[in-house]
Amino acid sequence: MKTLKLFLATAVLSTASLGNAAINVFTCEPEWAALTREIGADRVRVSTAISADQDPHQVQARPSLISAVRQADLVFCNGAELEIGWLPVLLSRSANAKVQSAPGLLYAADQVTLIEQSSSADRAHGDVHAAGNPHVHLDPHRIAMVAKALTERLATLDPQGKAYYQQKLEDFLQRWQAAINKWESRASHLKDTKVVVHHRSFSYLLNWLGMHPIAEMEPKPGLPPTPKHLGQILGKVDKENIRLILFTSFNGNQGANWLAKRSGACTIQLPFSHEKSLFALYDELIDILVSKQADCL
Repeated sequence: MKTLKLFLATAVLSTASLGNAAINVFTCEPEWAALTREIGADRVRVSTAISADQDPHQVQARPSLISAVRQADLVFCNGAELEIGWLPVLLSRSANAKVQSAPGLLYAADQVTLIEQSSSADRAHGDVHAAGNPHVHLDPHRIAMVAKALTERLATLDPQGKAYYQQKLEDFLQRWQAAINKWESRASHLKDTKVVVHHRSFSYLLNWLGMHPIAEMEPKPGLPPTPKHLGQILGKVDKENIRLILFTSFNGNQGANWLAKRSGACTIQLPFSHEKSLFALYDELIDILVSKQADCL
């Protein structure tokens, strides 16, 4: 009886502590939801705007998302204009003063150095991100940098949880570095592999692994492939004996299949994000690339 009372008292205390301490975090993309759960664990409640197979460029500012932002203590998004078409609407219509700027608003891209910066933001050149390629979650070393910034931000919003967040960060970084070592070892023979990509979605991943994108199926960023442009790429694929064509689910496979049929190269649909685990995302990315390269070369 005494044991039961002690258990119930502990359970009530734990629930009360969680209820008082939890931070509501709205994330724009699943990868940042996964990272927030790693660092925040029991002290955060996390929602996300899209699923792993949705294009983060194309999101409707639905009432449910506005409501979620309205209730948030922290809005954690990618930044670098990735969500330029919909996040400002959510922030404005939520009328939540806490998340209009720091510390209640955090952009992952602001915490790292971006690649593929452009001197022009002219939309005549397509869906150009002048600040640089926004898809920073596909470099594990940049993930570690963002994790540190997120830890600091959570501690600012929830000072009582500072030690908790720091411990979670240290645990994550230890497991993450061990995983990076495993991924890099397994993927070492991918270095210098030439590929065709649909969009610049995987630039950070390719840079990390030492792979080289030779051509993009989009004639301009954000525009669908055209027969004329694909025909131009086909000559390059044949000349340089490129065997791998990369795309993700929301790109569609028509352009990739067109090239593969005429060149003998292999199409590879890669995951772009993951609903629950960054570790699972990278495991899957490396597994697919390694196995497909072995099959196609």
